[in-house]
Amino acid sequence: MLRVKRVWTNLDGSDRHMEIRFFLSSLTPKKAGPAELAKYARDHWAIENGEHYVRDRIFDEDRSQVRTGNAPRVMATLRNLAISLLRLAGARNIAAALEWCGRKIRRPLRLIGL
Repeated sequence: MLRVKRVWTNLDGSDRHMEIRFFLSSLTPKKAGPAELAKYARDHWAIENGEHYVRDRIFDEDRSQVRTGNAPRVMATLRNLAISLLRLAGARNIAAALEWCGRKIRRPLRLIGL
């Protein structure tokens, strides 16, 4: 995806913004009309918001100091496992669910069936 942002000034001195997005796709024009492209873009951001946002904001993954060997992959897997278990248990707010689990040791153990 290529994003172009244009900014210009109105006669009253206020800034005006316009953003144009270009998408590359292997779909034919019949299969990739404006409505279909918009749906693909929304679906992409649903995944981004559902998974990566939680990992970035709730687990603060970008500031992790685990950087050597297989440790980063293991930690990412454990974070994904925690998110998946909480979602399967019906949690809509992962931060609140993590806090709830952190209050008593038996709660997260129940999530994994122990």
